[in-house]
Amino acid sequence: MSHVPHELAEEFPEQQELIPALIDRDPVFAALVKEYSALNIRVHQSEVHERPMEELAEHQLRKRRMFLKDEIYRRLRTAA
Repeated sequence: MSHVPHELAEEFPEQQELIPALIDRDPVFAALVKEYSALNIRVHQSEVHERPMEELAEHQLRKRRMFLKDEIYRRLRTAA
């Protein structure tokens, strides 16, 4: 598989050290990151036609990924 864009380290480069620390100490944050990563891979697979899906399904995954990213960012800001 090619490089998957929208990885959290790329989205929040200034928080690269905080992300693993929060994963270790906050199970809710860890679950958010795990779900975000899984959705991100699935969206990428659809984009590169590795595992195509219907447009509406992909759109719903993108919306969920955006919600997760916003929640992850909110938690990162609170922890920083």
